Amino acid sequence: MRLDSLPPRRTAYIDRVDWDILSSSEAQRLREFGVDEGSTIETLHRGGLLGRGALACRIGRMTVAMRREHATAIHVRTGPDKAPSQEAAALL
Repeated sequence: MRLDSLPPRRTAYIDRVDWDILSSSEAQRLREFGVDEGSTIETLHRGGLLGRGALACRIGRMTVAMRREHATAIHVRTGPDKAPSQEAAALL
């Protein structure tokens, strides 16, 4: 699921980030805010008309504003902290 689809007030883990669709300065800025695989993230508020603007997110203990275009590059999961291994997933 992409970050822009995450329901408000639901904690998730960053599964992967499509760094290639971001400019190098945008990617560097997000990394400085703590956006990286495995980090916890929570959508707090959606701005703009009908909630289609920027997002306020909590990353760890920091609250940051993020453009929706950047949020679409971030893929999250709401499951356990670590993704299960392929072997464990096959047993389920």
